[in-house]
Amino acid sequence: MDFNMGQKVKQLRKLKGLSILQLSEISGVSTGLISQIERDLVVPTVVSIWRIAKALNTNIGFFFENIEKKPNIVMKKGQHKLIITNNGNSTYQILSPYDTNHIIDFVKVTLKGGQTYEREECGYVLKGTLTLQLNGEYYEVEEGDSVYFESTIPHKYINLQKEECVSIWAMTPLFFDK
Repeated sequence: MDFNMGQKVKQLRKLKGLSILQLSEISGVSTGLISQIERDLVVPTVVSIWRIAKALNTNIGFFFENIEKKPNIVMKKGQHKLIITNNGNSTYQILSPYDTNHIIDFVKVTLKGGQTYEREECGYVLKGTLTLQLNGEYYEVEEGDSVYFESTIPHKYINLQKEECVSIWAMTPLFFDK
């Protein structure tokens, strides 16, 4: 059974904005071994993958889930993968089933006050206010507002409020491929 462990390590590392060197420093696993794991050249020891999982703020089981199984058409409540970053200040709930053939992902993003995110291109604010920095200009995107722009335009979202902001996004390329 192929778990695509190397691909998962690389995708999660990139999602968290870490270089191989940074992941090595946090996890205590050598850069060479991380590189080999990501390229599926070696099968890591349980201790190595546990250290990497801990450094990436996930559990070791994440790397052993089989993504080759038949994709779900309907994602039931409780089945959505949740990724928590920045010590719990940002959460990303993947609302679409994982499938490498998808061209978009559907993601619920929750940013606590003062947090920033830079990947989306089409979204809807459910709660709170986001400040959108798009190509050097700033826009306030409030509860009930939606936004659409080309993801190639330099952008980021900032929650300048004290309250958390919750929003839903359709993202290309795939959320996990970044």
